[in-house]
Amino acid sequence: MSKSNTTENDFMVYTFNATAFPWDATASLRVHLHTADPGEAGTSATSAATYTDYLPVTVTRNAGGWTVSGNQASNAALVQFPQCTGGSNTITHVSITPLATTQILYSGALSSSLAVSSGIQPQFAIGALTISED
Repeated sequence: MSKSNTTENDFMVYTFNATAFPWDATASLRVHLHTADPGEAGTSATSAATYTDYLPVTVTRNAGGWTVSGNQASNAALVQFPQCTGGSNTITHVSITPLATTQILYSGALSSSLAVSSGIQPQFAIGALTISED
């Protein structure tokens, strides 16, 4: 997964100017679904899923929400999106943002796309969503 350009800048300003992240006090993160790569210049609204009843999923920023080991973090609990009640999407990407912003902290492609139509409820099983740093 990659960081957005805005997040990369936040890390540089934090590292070299000791300026806190604007989203640091956020207690939760949101996981979003996308129908195409939102790109490093995009936001959570870029190519966002649009099926009926879609909403991003909120996950707390703690050990109950995420397992962190070495240079990887993964979801510590099931991440389950609302069931599709109409329309359809082919989900190809996922992004993670702070709760109250559209700024992408990380985004990446799914290992295989997911066709969502009425009755389908997208989800990531425990440990299935993995974010890594090099």
